[in-house]
Order: sequence, then structure tokens, then C-alpha cells
Amino acid sequence: MIRGGRWWALAVVAAVAAGIGLWRARERPFRLDQRADRNVLLVTIDTLRADVLSAYGGRAATPHLDRLASRGARFTFAHAHAVVTLPSHTSLLTGSYPYQHGVRDNNGYRVRREQATLATRLKALGFASGAFVGGFPLDQRFGLNAGFDVYDDRIGETGSTVDFALPERRADTVVSAALAWARTQPTKWFAWVHVFDPHAPYQAPDEYARRYPNDPYAAEVAWTDAALAPLFDWLAGLSRPTLVIVTSDHGESLGEHGELTHGIFAYESTLRVPLMVAEIDGANGDRAGLTIDTPVRHVDVVPTVLDAVAAAADQQLAGRSLRSIVVNRDGDDRPSYFEAMTANLSRGWAPLRGVIAARDKYIDLPIPELYALDADPREERDQTPTRRDRADVLLNTLRGFNVAPPALPGEETSAVRDRLRALGYVGGSAAAPRDHYREADDPKRLIDIDALLHRAGDLYQRGQPREAAGLFQQAIARRPDTADAYRYLAFVYWQTGRPDEAIRTLETALKNGVSHRDVRVKLGIYLADTGHADRAIGLLDGLAGDDIEALNALGIAYGQAGRAADAARIFERALEIDPTNGLAWQNIGTLQLRAGDRSTAESSLRRALSIDDSLPGAHTTLGVVLAQTNRKAEAIEEWKRAVALDPSEFDALYNLTVTLIELGRGGEAREYGEQYVATAPPAFYRADITRIQTLIR
Repeated sequence: MIRGGRWWALAVVAAVAAGIGLWRARERPFRLDQRADRNVLLVTIDTLRADVLSAYGGRAATPHLDRLASRGARFTFAHAHAVVTLPSHTSLLTGSYPYQHGVRDNNGYRVRREQATLATRLKALGFASGAFVGGFPLDQRFGLNAGFDVYDDRIGETGSTVDFALPERRADTVVSAALAWARTQPTKWFAWVHVFDPHAPYQAPDEYARRYPNDPYAAEVAWTDAALAPLFDWLAGLSRPTLVIVTSDHGESLGEHGELTHGIFAYESTLRVPLMVAEIDGANGDRAGLTIDTPVRHVDVVPTVLDAVAAAADQQLAGRSLRSIVVNRDGDDRPSYFEAMTANLSRGWAPLRGVIAARDKYIDLPIPELYALDADPREERDQTPTRRDRADVLLNTLRGFNVAPPALPGEETSAVRDRLRALGYVGGSAAAPRDHYREADDPKRLIDIDALLHRAGDLYQRGQPREAAGLFQQAIARRPDTADAYRYLAFVYWQTGRPDEAIRTLETALKNGVSHRDVRVKLGIYLADTGHADRAIGLLDGLAGDDIEALNALGIAYGQAGRAADAARIFERALEIDPTNGLAWQNIGTLQLRAGDRSTAESSLRRALSIDDSLPGAHTTLGVVLAQTNRKAEAIEEWKRAVALDPSEFDALYNLTVTLIELGRGGEAREYGEQYVATAPPAFYRADITRIQTLIR
């Protein structure tokens, strides 16, 4: 019998020198003049440290960004306000601090519909608007799509078997989509291009990996620069000038201060960002560039764009235009607020807030820190003991911002899927806030737990699940309220065919007071998949709201319980929230196949794949439809595609083996059958493994 119809719950370039000659080199001093009839391009490069770019003296060759910097203003002391993607981009696009726009983490927050953004402001001024996004934390379901005519966030989605590794949307793909849109615009436009490649895992194309054999992060940065080249080169041929702003949302620790990636601390390695402001004007040539050391901030970007397009200033914005700094080559100090709330919200660690003023940086934690960044840019010498008065002054400056505890992520907001956890972000609903945090809650005292989790994830990806499970257990023993450790441990048990232990692990988390919605959603999925649909429905029914992961899981539980109408209603609700959710279409197709409606099921599955061709489960289930309607050759190709996308797509492996034997293609069948026998967990597939062993003999 053909295996398929599985449920899926989770939404999980040009050469370096090409085209540089197109940039004309008429040397005039760069001025950020006001002009209403200009295009605006905002490029955000995810996880990009300023000090890695060659324009900033770094080790990665970035000739195209260097060229941009040499023809505009390069700011050497620019800072973000948060160190994870969604909060930082929300500050960048709204011109407001995290405590003002309310998005404090990637997980469980959504931009308010009424929140004005750069897109909504420019749309009102007659700009066409398009966003082209390369990373899941900026998926439109989180709310940054307001004001955009096009919000292209077609990032590969994965099924419930993936927790530690995800496909990325490469920078060249994002740039190609942006160029295709911009070329069709008859009037002035605003484009936001977000490229994700420097984010972990660092996997640059082979050419760039070979150039930096011992520095995969620099390889990613160099590759990203090359991928952006066609966009910059095309702008040089336009008659209408384009204001170009390039920055990053945050940097990357790369092991500094004990942090492997980002999100826990807010040292300069993750808080300081590159910022370039330039104009590409094919009609009038380029300008001679400026290097500006004045402190600037992400909240200054929206006022700058509005000023540059001659729009009325909004005095309610937190930042100020940079145009006067560019004109005068200097400006006054601009104190900057920053925070890192992820570990507080998800793990109950102390919240991290701070302020930068006059190049002194104060970090407010149970063990406070003070650094003089001019003399100590790597923040190696805490001056709190010797400059207590200065620390007190900066603490009072910090209190001038809003330092109230962040609002907890509510059930009415969309939460981050396993996809965010696979990108290295801490996930989970908020831990209960406390009135007082001890030194034992300071992230500096707990960073070893974060390192344990990273190492465990690496071990799992390298095929060492037993060793990975041991490290997750160590993390739980070290801090029993570490929700993501329970979740990861349960996942390892599940993937290695130990479903009872997976369920028991999550139930233990709940008993220990870890009531995160992600723990409950994952438990609901596992219960539904092991024949406990009614228990799963009871657990998931109150969680769904507009949380697509919970909705998909609830729909699956209804389907397993034989309540097809309820399942269809839930999947349709998911599509109302996110019409580009291929997994919801996949689940609808599975529901239709189980009802015997093969024609409609095929239509739904092909729609899922038109949204996201990288869904292995959709290929598997479409193969079942094709096999059942006498198109076995096509079915085989779908199953091969599923296995290529995910080697643990066991139903596809089974179907390939059986069908190839039936068609007399024994050599191919043996290859897939042996893979099935070697990798399928006996706890789920014991009888089928025995049958395949018999067949391939």
C-alpha cells in the first residue's frame, strides 16, 4: 500500500568586479539634498558586523559596498536598539524604540496594525512600495508588511521533522525578485531589500567558501556583497536618482564574551552596525564620500528618509534626521537606548537594558557594566568599580527612557515557529516577570547554558543524537526552567523513535512550571501523532488564536480524531491569516485525499508547491495522488524530490521502494529500500521495515 497523506504542523550572482565601471565618477562632495522625486532603497543585511566590511577596515572583501560608502556618508559609530531581527527591524522601519513599538523579541510579538512605518508614510506620499525578505523572522505574519504593495517573503517552509536546520533564501534570489519588481515601476518607488546570508549557519557558495577557508562568516559577507551588485549597477542606469541606505539589524558575537551568535548580550559585536547613506544618480554622476564619526542610531533612519524626500517632519519620532550631520560633517551627541530581552522573556534570566552616551556605555544588569568605548572598543575593562559616579549618571539617563517590564507576548499574537529555533533564536512564551533579579540570573553567569544548547544542536546535526540529548539534559539540570532545552530534548527523542520519552519530557516541563506555549504546542503535535487526538485538542484549542503553528497542529488533531469539517475550518483560518502558508494548503490537500477527493487534493497540493516548492510532505502526498490515478512515473519523481529535500521523508522512501519494485526497477528500489531500513525509526515503522527488508532481498 502506498504511504502518504501525512500531516505537517509547522511553518518552519554577479562576479565581484562586474558592473563597477557603470558607476560614474564625477567627484562632487556628497550632500543629502531634499528631493521629492527620487526613489528610496533600504538594504538591511542580517547579522552583519560593521568591523567585517572592508569599508570599515574588516577582513571580508566587499567592493560594491565599499564603492557605495566612497560615494556617500559612512557612519562609523551607529547602533541598533535590539540584537534580534524582528525588534531591530521594527525600530528601523518605525523610527521608535522597542518599548514604544512593543516588539521585544522574535517570539510571540507582532507589529501593531495601526503602527506607522516608513512604508505607510511613503505610500501616502505617492511612492510605490515593495519589500523583498530573505529571513523568516520578518515573515509578513509578524506585521511589518503594512504599507507595502508587494511583500515578497517566499522563504522555504519545512515540516515537523525539522528543528535544527532550515533552508535559507539566498541573497541573489532576493535581489532578483527586487529587481524584477523595480523594473516595472513607472513612478518613484520605495524598496526594502533584506538579505539573510550572514546569519548562522555560515554556508556561502563554494567559490566564496574557498576564498575564506577558515572564516565562513567572512565568506558569507563577501558573497552577500557580490549578490547586491546587480541591484546597485542597475540603479546607476536610471534617470531618477535613488537614495540608498544600507545597514544591518545587529551583528554577530562569533564567540566574544562567550556568546557564539547573538541575542543574549548587547556588546558592540552585536549592537554596533554599519550605516551608509548615499545617492546613486545615473544622470548626474556620483559624489565624493564622507566618513562621519558622530553617534547615530537606527531610530534616525525614518526621519532621514522623510527629510530627504522633502516630507514634513514628524516631531513624535524618537530619532532625528541625519541630513544636517551630512551637510555639516558633524553633529551633537545622540544618546541611544538598547536592550536584549530574549533570554528574559524565554528563560527567565535578568532583562538587559542599557544606554550609550558620549561614547560611554552602561549595561544595566544585576552585575552592572560600564565601558569607555573610545579606549576600550572590545569592552574588556569594566569601569563600574572605578567610575561609580559616571555609572550613576548613565543609570539616570537610562531611566529617562521607559524601563518598565515588557508586555508579555499574548495569545492573540503570532509566535515564532520551530523555524526560529533552527536559526539559533531562543523560543518560547514569556517566563513570569519578577520584581527582583539576582546575580545568579545575570546572563553573564548563565551564558554557559546557551553554549551547551548550541553544542547540542551541532552534535545532533552531525548525527550524534545520544550525545546531544546528554547536553540538553545537562542544561535542564543546570537551570530547570530552560524551556528550549526540554523542547530540543523531546525533539531528539522523537526523531530517534522514542515517542514516549518525548512526550514524557514535555509533560515534565509542564510539571516543573514551564508553561510556554511552544512546549504545549509541541506536546499537542506529539499526542496527535501517537493516537491521542482528544488530549491534543484539549491542549491546543485554547492556544490557537492567530498562531499559525498552533492552528496547523489543532487542525491535524481534529483530522486524526475524524472531525474533518473542524480540521478544514482550522486550516482555512490559517490561510486567512497568512495566504502564503504552503503548509496549510498541504494539510488541506491531505484532508481531501483522506476523504477520497483526489482531484481537489491534487489542486491543493500543487497550490502548496506553487507557494513553496521545498515542502517535502507536499511532494510525498502529491506523489500518492499521482500513483492512485495511474501516473506512477510522475509519482516517482515527486517522491524523489521529497527525499532529496528531506532524507527522513520515510513515507516517500517506502513508496519509492514498493513502486520501483512493482515496475521492475529493482536496482533503484534496493537503494531507497536500504536507506529506509537504515534510517526509519522502528518505534513508528517496525512492520513496514520488516516488509521492505523482505522485498529488497
